[in-house]
Amino acid sequence: MIELEDVSLDYAARGRSTRALQSITLTVSRGSSVAFVGPSGCGKSTLLKLISGLLPATRGSVRVEGQPVTGPLKNVGMAFQNPVLLPWRRVLDNVMLPLEIGKESRERLARERGVWEDKARDLLGTVGLVGVDDKYPRELSGGMRQRVSLCRSLIHEPEFLLLDEPFAALDAFTREELWELHQSLRQARKFTSVLVTHDLREAVFLSETVYVLSTNPGQIAHVHPVDLPFPRTLADCYGARGTELIAAMREQIRIVRPLRTHE
Repeated sequence: MIELEDVSLDYAARGRSTRALQSITLTVSRGSSVAFVGPSGCGKSTLLKLISGLLPATRGSVRVEGQPVTGPLKNVGMAFQNPVLLPWRRVLDNVMLPLEIGKESRERLARERGVWEDKARDLLGTVGLVGVDDKYPRELSGGMRQRVSLCRSLIHEPEFLLLDEPFAALDAFTREELWELHQSLRQARKFTSVLVTHDLREAVFLSETVYVLSTNPGQIAHVHPVDLPFPRTLADCYGARGTELIAAMREQIRIVRPLRTHE
């Protein structure tokens, strides 16, 4: 579904060019889940922007469903570390927001608003948020706001979901609950998932393949197929094979991580 071939990206600032990504080649199959991990500044989030069409590649090609990506895609959902819910809108209206952006979806929403409101409430129910549609974001916990953000990213029924450290700000127990929630949503909705995370255990739990990136510039340094059963349990993730994978990736990232200097 997603193909990157020899993709590089340069940033220009103050008359100078800096290479952020170098010669990235990979394929993400329809319905699969992959994760990008690596040290800060290795280009993980930049890769998501390339795939979604928010940034053009300097060199190489980015294709989704066989078509070149030339601008922002419509069939993608995105969720971030900060849920970025609009504080003046109730939960239901926040979930419906993606339907109000594109011309086609606005027209469809105008014709069938009741249908889409029912879909939004059903989606909220799927993530355990029954009866919160009239609440404001300030009335919700951090975990609840992140669940609303996931619903908002899925309301327009995207074919793939891009996740940029969506659970990083949550406590460990809430984070694990949302790992299991994401897995069950992907089973039910069959979307393709691309995850950026610093949490190696999260990468192992949620992904079928983990790419370890190096830095200066960002490149694929290692590829790890995650040979754990699916659907996964936390016991699988914390078991011997999951722990072995995490230890290997941690050592690889330690090696490619730029040295810190202290004054």
